[in-house]
Amino acid sequence: MFEPIQANYTPDGDDWKIEVTCRGKTLKATAPGLIAARDRADQLAAKMAPNEEPLTIVHMLEGDAVNFTAAYLTARLGTEPREIPVADAAEKPTAPSAMA
Repeated sequence: MFEPIQANYTPDGDDWKIEVTCRGKTLKATAPGLIAARDRADQLAAKMAPNEEPLTIVHMLEGDAVNFTAAYLTARLGTEPREIPVADAAEKPTAPSAMA
């Protein structure tokens, strides 16, 4: 049965703790920065499942894959996440008129 490899990241000051788990085994490491931590997680995953191609790894920031994705893309792009304003229900956009 297919079982994805899980990589969980936890901030530790300026460093990151990494815990990679697969088939009941766990490998741990630390890295300076999230980008280096993800690279290290890939190395640990390859060590745990050397004959699997391609590797399927679920990367999580403190157990949350969406938060990891946001943090990783922010680190890669070197930007701070923007807050997206929520539209007010009273300000519903109207469709353009087909008769115009």
